[in-house]
Amino acid sequence: MQIKNWKNWFDEAGDMSRFAGRFFSQWFRPRYEVAEFFRQCFIIGYKSLPLVGLTGFIMGLVLTMQLRPSLIDYGVESQLPAMVGIAIVREIGPVIAALIFAGKIGSSIGAELGSMKVTEQIDAMEVSGTNPFKYLVVTRVLATTLMLPVLVMLGDAISLYGSYLGVNIRGVTSFQLFWTQVFDNLSFSDVLPAFIKSFFFGFAVGVVGCYKGYNSRKGTEGVGRSANSAVVLSSILIFIIDLIAVQVTDIFELN
Repeated sequence: MQIKNWKNWFDEAGDMSRFAGRFFSQWFRPRYEVAEFFRQCFIIGYKSLPLVGLTGFIMGLVLTMQLRPSLIDYGVESQLPAMVGIAIVREIGPVIAALIFAGKIGSSIGAELGSMKVTEQIDAMEVSGTNPFKYLVVTRVLATTLMLPVLVMLGDAISLYGSYLGVNIRGVTSFQLFWTQVFDNLSFSDVLPAFIKSFFFGFAVGVVGCYKGYNSRKGTEGVGRSANSAVVLSSILIFIIDLIAVQVTDIFELN
């Protein structure tokens, strides 16, 4: 039984790899669905900003309030803005934003395409002469890949503002001094890897959500399974990509 489960897992991994390869092969071929791409950017990016921003704000506020007592014990409370800034920009911000993104967008894409699959709308698009993969998959994967880095940057900024408010709950730090401490301690090697890996996070969320929805089976029950498995698998891939990114970054920093 366990061997069969492993075989199914490897089969699905191979199918998903071929699905991603099909995305790259279809990406450059006309006809380009520009209008649908911008519509997906609006839905995926703009409409996800309130949730990502609220999560980032609370994260920055809570992280600052939790770190303060420990830093006071060691007599380095003045380093609180710098520590929170590095933690948010380098690691916590991109990962938390990607997980929230996977929960909202990954499930949405999986359910939407799954519903279209089981109701044979995708088959109808093929009959009518439209390329459903190009229209449904390519536009969504491109939108998730490009919009998540934007959401990460905005989420980091909102999170740092929440941290600024957290610093001033039990102290007094000017707005200019707070941001000066944050940016003086951030380096190019902190910002660039976090920004680059957010593209991979977005790509993973888009590919997994589209794959699960596009290959949905068993009616409405399959739609629910597609949405659920899209979130779970996307979250796992985000952690794996983050682990790889950290190792690669460490190698470049050592050299």
